Amino acid sequence: MHLVMAGVTAPSHVYPGLPVIAELVARGHRVTYVVGERLRDLVAATGAEVLGLDSIMPDADEHWPEDTGAAMQIFLDDAVAALEPMLQGIDRPDAVLYDIGGHAGRVAAHHWGVPAVQLSTAYVAWEGMEEELAEHTRQLKASPTGQRYYATLRSWLADSGMTIDPDDFLGKPDSCVVLIPRVLQPNRDKVADRYVFAGPCPDPARRTGWQPEPGDDRPLVYLALGTSYTERPDIYQACIEGLSGDYRVVLATGKVDPESLGPLPGGVTAARTQPQLDVLEHASVFITHAGMASAGESLWFGVPTVVLPQAVDQFLNASTLVEIGAGTKPEEPLTADSLRAAVVTALGKADRVAELRDEVRRAGGAKRAADAVERLCGG
Repeated sequence: MHLVMAGVTAPSHVYPGLPVIAELVARGHRVTYVVGERLRDLVAATGAEVLGLDSIMPDADEHWPEDTGAAMQIFLDDAVAALEPMLQGIDRPDAVLYDIGGHAGRVAAHHWGVPAVQLSTAYVAWEGMEEELAEHTRQLKASPTGQRYYATLRSWLADSGMTIDPDDFLGKPDSCVVLIPRVLQPNRDKVADRYVFAGPCPDPARRTGWQPEPGDDRPLVYLALGTSYTERPDIYQACIEGLSGDYRVVLATGKVDPESLGPLPGGVTAARTQPQLDVLEHASVFITHAGMASAGESLWFGVPTVVLPQAVDQFLNASTLVEIGAGTKPEEPLTADSLRAAVVTALGKADRVAELRDEVRRAGGAKRAADAVERLCGG
C-alpha cells in the first residue's frame, strides 16, 4: 500500500509514531510523511519518503501562547497551509494516517476518497465526553480566539466539501490507533471498541548509549519538562537544592541555559536536552510535566513519577498517573523540601509501577499498531 502520514512539526508529536512508520516501511509499504522541513532528517531515518513543508509551529526556542484558542489556531493554520502542497505533491494514495493535530490528513483523505486512520499520541474521546467538557467548550467558543478558531475551521471544512460538525471532526475519528497506555486513558471503559490501543512505542533510534557515571549507586532522579513550557529555573533550582547529596540528578533544562543555574554540585548534570530513553532506563524517579509521551515512557520503563504539569492535557495526565499509583504531586508551594518529600514518596511506588510496566509492554507497541493500520486501511 501507499500510505500518507500527515504529521505535526513538533518532536513530541513525531517521536511516538516513528517506530510504527518504520515497521510499516519494513513490511514493504510505501509511506509518504508530510511534516515541516526542519524535522525531515528525523522522519527520513524510518525509510519513509518525506514531503517537507514550511511550518509555523514554534520550535524549541520559541514560545507557545498561553491562551488555548490561540494555541489551537497555530495547529489549524499549519494544517490549512499543508493541505494544498499535499494534494499537489502526492498522487492519490491507498489510505491516509494523521496525527491528532494533522488535520490536513483527514481533509486530504476526504478529497482523495480513501480511508483515514488517526495515530493518536494522546487520549481519545469517550462516551459522554462532550457533556463532561461542555462548560470548557462553551467558554472556549465564547472567547475571541475560540470564535476565530471555530470560524476558520468551519470555513475550511465547508470549502473542502466536508459537512461534518467541527467538534466531531476534532474529537471523533472514524478509525484510530492509540499510541498511549490504555491505563492513561480517561474513562477507558467508555471508549469505543473501534479504537485500537497499541500502547507506547519507544524508538530505538533515539537511544545514544548514555550511561551514568560508574561508581555511584545513589538513586538517579531525572527532571524534564518537555519541549514547550520549560522556562522554569525555579523548579531546576529547587531540584538541585533539595536532591543533591543523596541523589544523582540529571536535568533537561529546555529553554533555560544550564550555565544560568550556577556551579552544579557533584552528581548533578544539566543540559538543555537529555537522551530521555537512556536516562529513564537508569532512573529511580522521573520528575515530569506529564506530557503524554513522557507519561507513557515513564510507565514503559517502570519509573515512578513526581508530576509538575505546566499546561494543556498535562494536568489530566498528571492526575491519572497519581490515580493509578504511578505518581505523586508535591505539596504547594513547590520548594526544595516539598520536592524532596515527593521524590521519597515516589520511590515507595516502585513495586506498583513495575506491575504497570509489564501491563503496558503487553499491549503490543509498534507491531500491533502496524497490524491495526493494515487492517483499518484495507491492506
